[in-house]
Amino acid sequence: MSEPQGSEGTTQRLPVVERAPGSTPAPSPPVFDGARASERRFWSTRRVPAGIVALLLLGAAGLLLYDVAAVRADRPAMSWRRQLADQLARRPLDDTWVLVGAGITAALGLWLIALALTPGLRAVLPMRALHPDIHAGLHRDAAALVLRDRAMEVSGVQSARVRTTRARADVRAVSHFRELDDVRADLEHVLAEAVAGLGLARPPALKVRVRRPGKNG
Repeated sequence: MSEPQGSEGTTQRLPVVERAPGSTPAPSPPVFDGARASERRFWSTRRVPAGIVALLLLGAAGLLLYDVAAVRADRPAMSWRRQLADQLARRPLDDTWVLVGAGITAALGLWLIALALTPGLRAVLPMRALHPDIHAGLHRDAAALVLRDRAMEVSGVQSARVRTTRARADVRAVSHFRELDDVRADLEHVLAEAVAGLGLARPPALKVRVRRPGKNG
């Protein structure tokens, strides 16, 4: 076999790669697998609760510091602090108002702890990660709109309502012709493909209901 010639008649030699006997090929670089990646939910900034708590703490701390400074300046303490100290000194721990105040304070504390430890943003569904630096999400209303549009494409469907949660997509359709079982089967097939096409990390389970017009279902 003749070797390829260059444009000026010189011989071009192609590179040859040889493998030593018994050697193994070099491992290929790892490929990011979005299906195996840890899909995390989106965290809410919770600006409103944080702002309310910060303002309340700032006001309470400022009022207390002002009263302490007034007492240090040989002025009488504010009446509310004297009454509060008097009530706390006279009321026993099993008093109704003491228990109510303690319960409210504990409930507020547990609520703040829950806000600090939970992600929030339940309306945003995490999508499969195709790249380690990209964290994408799809709003539940947008997912419901996509599923509704796909449901309306099925023959026999007059109207459709879709409600999506993190775990389930509830589809209620009205069919004005065709057999209900046939329409339901087509809807389940079409919507299963639509759910797979959304690219969600945890695809919701489908629940399809089909009824005739004028009937509650």
